Amino acid sequence: MKKHRVSVVKYEKPFESVRKAVEACGGLDHLPEGAKVFIKPNIVFWTRHCEFPKWGVITTSRVIEDVIVLLRERGIDDITIGEGIVADPKDKLTPAHAFETLGYKRLGEKYGVKTVNVMDRPFEKTDLGGGVTLKFNTDILHSDFVVDIPPMKTHNQTTVSMGIKNLKGCIDIPSRKKCHSADSQKDLHYHIARLADKMPPMLTVIDGIYTVERGPGFDGKMHRKNLLVASADILSADMVAARILGHSPSNVLYLAHAAANRGRRPDLSDVEITGESIESVASFHAWDFEYRCEDTREIPVPIAKQGLDGIYYRKFDNTMCTYCTVMSGLVLTAIRYAWKKEPWDKVEVLTGKVMEPAPGMKTTILLGQCMYKKNRDHPDIQKQIAIKNCPPDPKDVFSALHEAGIEADPSLFEQAEFLPGFFMGKYKDRPEFEKAFFQVE
Repeated sequence: MKKHRVSVVKYEKPFESVRKAVEACGGLDHLPEGAKVFIKPNIVFWTRHCEFPKWGVITTSRVIEDVIVLLRERGIDDITIGEGIVADPKDKLTPAHAFETLGYKRLGEKYGVKTVNVMDRPFEKTDLGGGVTLKFNTDILHSDFVVDIPPMKTHNQTTVSMGIKNLKGCIDIPSRKKCHSADSQKDLHYHIARLADKMPPMLTVIDGIYTVERGPGFDGKMHRKNLLVASADILSADMVAARILGHSPSNVLYLAHAAANRGRRPDLSDVEITGESIESVASFHAWDFEYRCEDTREIPVPIAKQGLDGIYYRKFDNTMCTYCTVMSGLVLTAIRYAWKKEPWDKVEVLTGKVMEPAPGMKTTILLGQCMYKKNRDHPDIQKQIAIKNCPPDPKDVFSALHEAGIEADPSLFEQAEFLPGFFMGKYKDRPEFEKAFFQVE
């Protein structure tokens, strides 16, 4: 049986630790001479309006620079960093601000590296097999070699988010939405499992200097772990990292799909691990917030513990795309702050593409274009409040809540872009959370 080598290395020193991880797994042994290399970090979210906790959410600039040094040592001088940040595709300022703040411009000055916002670049239709066709950024498709550098995190829709899922940032907006299919068979996991299948030769370096529990965003719980996981085989790297976070690859549906597509088992039976053992570095990371059932409907445990009554906010599913997911978190925050210990009158909020209204509800809020199209004529809706835009406009969401009798604080929506900054308070004066990892000297 062929063994796929994966290195697990403790991050201790700049350059040296990444070098150790890459050399231990033979990650650059198949790097073509004079290759055109595409580096794919993860910038799942960015705002120009405040500083927010990036630890484990965003790939550290430290690891990116260390990888660039390794490539330059091998004579590689055509290197591009590319990412498609979750934002309005028409917004050019936010991606530029992210690249500048994270030091990518400085990397260009030091090493001649180019940086591209994939939303500004062409996309190419790519048949991934199994009935899946998505449009990928042409820069990554037509490179000679890819270095995939995701942070190590759990994810509230896919259990974990590692190397394979990181490639979702290289597809266009319609393709991203397509991944969140309402088809119960060809669902989010089914689509993600195929994202790496048409990629050029690749090295995956999973950046676990910081990790996120209940990710993928800034509202998760961040940890300093000082780990690197690297492999020339992306699936093997992901499976090992999943185990480090306490999750069996067989229970991570997209990893199970990806293994089956490759004729492999969703375990580590064909993986050779060098460096640290999984057992010595493993740390369980929860992947989702708890919900509990009340009156046959699910509501988030934090809402239930606060005693909120008359509001039903079912657990979102995998059909809700990233744009509505961001808004959903804001809605839940607004509802919690609006609670004045007076029950609301049977208000439900529906999200995603497959939810249907529950009989007996007085008011149904349809969050997002997909939910509106599915349920606009549903006979069980007594009073419908629709938020039809894609993505939902914060002003429309605020108006919908007020129409439903939920007196949300307008400042939460007027200053939504500043909300991530409030989460910085959790990490204030904690020396292990160093901003320097996201800077380039």
